[in-house]
Amino acid sequence: MNPFSYSKPSDVTQAISLAGPATRFIAGGTNLLDLMKENVARPEHLIDITGLPLGEIRETSSGGLLIGALVSNADLAWNPQIEQRYPLVSQALLAGASPQLRNMASTGGNLLQRTRCYYFYDATVPCNKREPGSGCPARDGLNRIHAILGASDECVATHPSDLCVALAALDAVVHVEGRTGERTIEFADFHRLPGNQPERDNQLADDELITAVELPARGFASNSNYLKIRDRASYAFALVSVAAALEMDGDIVTDARLALGGVAHKPWRDQEAEALLIGKPASIEHFRAVADAVLRHAQPLEHNGFKIELARRAIIRALGDAAAGGQA
Repeated sequence: MNPFSYSKPSDVTQAISLAGPATRFIAGGTNLLDLMKENVARPEHLIDITGLPLGEIRETSSGGLLIGALVSNADLAWNPQIEQRYPLVSQALLAGASPQLRNMASTGGNLLQRTRCYYFYDATVPCNKREPGSGCPARDGLNRIHAILGASDECVATHPSDLCVALAALDAVVHVEGRTGERTIEFADFHRLPGNQPERDNQLADDELITAVELPARGFASNSNYLKIRDRASYAFALVSVAAALEMDGDIVTDARLALGGVAHKPWRDQEAEALLIGKPASIEHFRAVADAVLRHAQPLEHNGFKIELARRAIIRALGDAAAGGQA
């Protein structure tokens, strides 16, 4: 771990004034500290934001919920309004990490998790995310956990968050603030595919701080499901995860949302595939058609071809469980 300086500002404006390319904001530190210990992240200055007033959950004027960036994953998962109105969020959070980590991890930090690619975490090997232009050994190496959608020649890593998959399905909005002021980013646009800049995970500028995440009024509370497939029952990242949310009129689907984790560099949505369900009965036949459409462009690597069929079955099951009223 390289030497670094530290400060703990008392307000958002002061925190932003300290930010720059060589700094990092730190809250729970559940990912950043790991990266620093492995010499993957080498900030010169840490800005501790735990004293900022960003820990509130409140209703918005439009009937949604505004979740402060410092709300812990545990508090968010067990919040009564989240459990009742946005069960997809609660399910996703409780499927991730461990109780100890959920107590420390923050909502904003969850959005900023870096990939868990073996090569990214090993500072002794090349990695385009750490050193652009050095190469991607995962393409021809051990790539069982890597992407089957949206990858590039530069990077085949996957995004690790469970919460982000649920937020993508719900069309959340990210609130950020920087030196030029405040702005909002649609969740679908917040994370990036690797392209030829795999070192950039999201659309934040160096001086921008996530202040909140906004959930829309509609939470698909009656017909949603989060399904996570992993190597072991707890404390493991998803090989494939699916957030499915439906609005139903009898057995007819009137709206559909579907987001996948563990398959791409960002939570994966295909709105053209989702549209195939609208106006049709919630049936296995139609769920299969949607799964095939989502995976039509999948490009497996040597060791992760199994993810295509795994994702297909997970999509069908998650949609079926959502149509039946929630968790299986």
